[in-house]
Amino acid sequence: MTGEVAEPSTLRAAILGLCPRCGTGKLFAGYLTVAPRCTSCGLEYANFDAGDGPAVFVILIVGAIVAGGALIVEVHFSPPYWVHAVIWLPLIVILTFSLLRLMKAFLLVQQYKHQAHEGRRAD
Repeated sequence: MTGEVAEPSTLRAAILGLCPRCGTGKLFAGYLTVAPRCTSCGLEYANFDAGDGPAVFVILIVGAIVAGGALIVEVHFSPPYWVHAVIWLPLIVILTFSLLRLMKAFLLVQQYKHQAHEGRRAD
């Protein structure tokens, strides 16, 4: 054995916010702030950049869920508008904040695993 650490699975690293190389260090220093480097293996996170990708995916996912749900509720029950606000506004906030960090971690881990760089992918 050469002493190399096996890379963690993409989903495990993304869900837990772990280093994509060693799987033990933290990927984030705050809720959405990427740490400068892994505290365990020293991988520099400075070149990692998810850009607007996480926000775009979250908008599309949450928008589809909420719009579809609101249409179904409106067609079947025809509630007053305040009921829609009580149902959908908290759901939007909960889904957005829970999916945003997960999506950012997923895209950063994928960027590392596929050695993706600005506008291209390493062969």
